[in-house]
Amino acid sequence: MKVLTINGSPHLHGCTDRALQEAEKTLAECGIDIERVNIGNKDIRGCIACNFCREHGRCVFSDIVNETAPKFDEAGGVIIGTPTYYAGSNGQLLAFLDRLFYSTSGVVDKTMKAGAAVVSSRRGGSTSAFDEINKYFTICSMPIVSSTYWNEVHGFVSEDVEKDLEGLQTMRNLGRNMAFIIKAIASQKQKEGAPQQERGSFTSFMDKG
Repeated sequence: MKVLTINGSPHLHGCTDRALQEAEKTLAECGIDIERVNIGNKDIRGCIACNFCREHGRCVFSDIVNETAPKFDEAGGVIIGTPTYYAGSNGQLLAFLDRLFYSTSGVVDKTMKAGAAVVSSRRGGSTSAFDEINKYFTICSMPIVSSTYWNEVHGFVSEDVEKDLEGLQTMRNLGRNMAFIIKAIASQKQKEGAPQQERGSFTSFMDKG
């Protein structure tokens, strides 16, 4: 069993990385394999709604999005980390997630793939970024993994996060909860398979009369 962790911070050894490390360490202790992808320092453009992916099963732009898609496919869970910029996530991360989730529709079965958001901030705005990432999960039948507080740490540099004992505790509990949930889902899938997903209706609320 594997969890894919995605670091949306351009600072590879910053606060977001430190939070993810704590969750990753706990996941490993629970017998879960980890694969990390750092995207915050990559040149990533946004989705242009060309629908190339609908015909070809991959994004028209050949970059880290297409490289990450197979890793996303084989993982039982994903943890997405972001710093907080103006009460929101890093723009590169959002461009990456838009394209990853859209271009893998029909290619990566996200049903019952566990998801968790992790955010870091100096002081405030983190819950807005937290909510922003969680929306990607709830549109794809992905269970959200929670912890004993919102999945966040505080600090301006990674050394500050070491003093956020509750934040690090939250990351460890997140790791344990993620491990438990993906093991439970895998067990249930073996017994009965994933729940059926209806896809027939697509309502646009347009008057065609």
